[in-house]
This record gives sequence, structure tokens and C-alpha cells, in this order.
Amino acid sequence: MKTAITEMFGIEHPIIQGGMHYVGFAELAAAVSNAGGLGVITGLTQRTPELLAKEIARCGDMTDKPFGVNLTFLPTFAAPPYPEYIAAIREGGVKIVETAGRSPEQYMPALKAGGIKVIHKCTSVRHSLKAEQIGCDAVSVDGFECGGHPGEDDMPNMILLPRAAEELKIPFIASGGMADARSLVAALALGAAGVNMGTRFIATKEAPVHNNVKQALVAATELDTRIIMRALRNTERVLKNAGVERLMEIEREKGALLKIDDILDEVAGVYPKVMVDGDMDAGAWSCGMVVGLIHDVPTVKELIDRIMADAERLIRGRLTGFLEADSKEALKVA
Repeated sequence: MKTAITEMFGIEHPIIQGGMHYVGFAELAAAVSNAGGLGVITGLTQRTPELLAKEIARCGDMTDKPFGVNLTFLPTFAAPPYPEYIAAIREGGVKIVETAGRSPEQYMPALKAGGIKVIHKCTSVRHSLKAEQIGCDAVSVDGFECGGHPGEDDMPNMILLPRAAEELKIPFIASGGMADARSLVAALALGAAGVNMGTRFIATKEAPVHNNVKQALVAATELDTRIIMRALRNTERVLKNAGVERLMEIEREKGALLKIDDILDEVAGVYPKVMVDGDMDAGAWSCGMVVGLIHDVPTVKELIDRIMADAERLIRGRLTGFLEADSKEALKVA
């Protein structure tokens, strides 16, 4: 399957693994790339640029296929040394960067000087157009279904993707609600050139997270995510657990007066406790509504091969079948 995204990134299948905190290590990124997709290392999970350089080298030892690095620009108490992270990416020979959070505009010259293709995650058409304007090569359009931060517009992908297709000149991929061949075929029909999968890739054998996390995803339904931090305009979709219930109770008590300090225990330092230690009630961690479509824990290759084979069957069988049935009916009438 060739799309603008497979051609741009030199990959076999239009499937990208999104950046995920304490999930996007070399093991997962290499597995996705080796299976024909685009694997992505999560840059800021590596605490220093030096550690990121080592992780990039480690991934390069595991695959000879293209892989990328996610770099999230978010307001933090102590801003990460982004220029040094970008230097590590460039020196590691990585040619694809997924940016997220705040606009990457001030860092675009450094990224472009390294011959890097930039794909920016956006939750609205207006932000996607801004990304196009500042020179991003592609965008990842995130619908309200997505895990993590869906923005403040609450726009689902059935509307957001075709709106992006109407406005954008650069290619875009669909993110949020992507799990299988149905997701991929629907995204292509709505104008995307591929899909970004986050939550679905956590429930794979190669994902370097505690087995409790994978089993929680298999057990959960589409009704088991919650929206938090809306009062802070930092809305996040997370998996329901005891820590999230505590957080939501504080949100109800504080209302519009909520401050980040009020819920710090439920959001700070949670990922190592969940992903490494397997403490499923430690606090809030990102998870998409797509969890309702996760029923097994295959290898990455099994998952991607299944998606591509099923997508071909959907396109050639089910969808083409509708056209053929219509043609036969037309012939009868004639």
C-alpha cells in the first residue's frame, strides 16, 4: 500500500507508532519499523540528551529501517534542554521527528538543517494549518477519541479528518481511535494518508511495559476512559483506576478553583509506577477510547500483518463488492 506518508518516510505500511511516555523505547520502535511501519522513540522519556543518544544508537542496532523520535514541547517547571535533544537526534542520524504539544516553530531551523522530516501532532484544523505554514512536512491529526491530550474542541475524527482533508496541502495521518484494518481503511476514506497508533501498540509482546498494563488494556472497554484536567485547560484522556477516581473527586470539590498542585500526587511521577512496577492504581496515565477494540496481545509483526491483510480484504471484498452489486443491479434494470 503506497500513500504520501509511506513515500515520504520510506516505509512499507502507512502505520506509525506514536510517542508514548515510558513506552516508546528502542525495543518497540525497532519492532514497528522491522514490521514495515514507522517506530518512534519517545525523546523526553530519556532524562538527558546523552541518554537519548544512547537509545537512538540502541534502536539503530536493532533495525536498519527508518525510525523516528518524538519530541514534546510542553510547559514544565524546568524546561528540557531542547536544543541538546535536537542535536542528539541529528547526530544519531534520525531523519524523522514527531513533534507534539506547543508549536515547534522556534526549533524548525535546527530540525530542517539536519535534513529532518517533521510531523506535528495537532488536535484542530487551525493548528494543522499553522504547522503547514511553519514548514512541517506532515501532521498527525488527533481526534477527541485519542489517549493523552485531545485539545479543547472535543472534535471526533469523523468530522476532524475530512475537515483536515479540505484545508491541508501537506499529507496527514489519523490519530485517535486507530486499532485495526477498519480504522485504517476508514482513515484513508476520510482523507488521511495513514494512521498513528498509540494505545494499541502498548498491548503487544514487544512493548516494554509491565504485563499488568497489557492485561488491563485487554480487559477494559470503550467505556473505561475518563477525561481529566479540563478546568486547567490541559484536558487528558486516561484509563479509569483508583488514582483517577481520587483525582476526579478533588476536581469535583475544587471546581473552577482547581490548581495543578491539588492533583499533583495523581499525575506526577505516575508512569514509572504504572509501566515499570505494574501498579495500575498509581494515578492518571494516557489511554484512548480505542481500548475497547483491544482483545489480544500479539507481536508487533502479527498486529501489522493482520491489519494490512484485513485492510486489503475490506477494500477488495467488502467495499468493491458494494460497487459490483450496484453495477449488476444497474445491468438488470437496463
